[in-house]
Amino acid sequence: MSDNKHNCGCGHDHEEEMELETMTLTLDDDTEIECGILGVFEVEGMVGKEYIALLPLEGEEVYIYEYKEEGEEIVLDVIEDDADFEKVSNAFYDLYEEEE
Repeated sequence: MSDNKHNCGCGHDHEEEMELETMTLTLDDDTEIECGILGVFEVEGMVGKEYIALLPLEGEEVYIYEYKEEGEEIVLDVIEDDADFEKVSNAFYDLYEEEE
């Protein structure tokens, strides 16, 4: 018998899988916020770009940034263009609704 907490037979502990990976977000004023990573996603029509949705562990507002990996480093960029931000936000909320 496996030592997982449920009996589906897959060998994974699904309760642990529900926990979000986290990362520390440093704001412009050097404030650090621990955030859960909701997901990294692409947006149709925005070729070559990925975006990340973050949820502060002590908050309810979702932060969305452009996401890049440069070697070992993760780089988050603010989405400056209002139309682009709206498109990315809508794509995230559409994906989020599909997950539920």
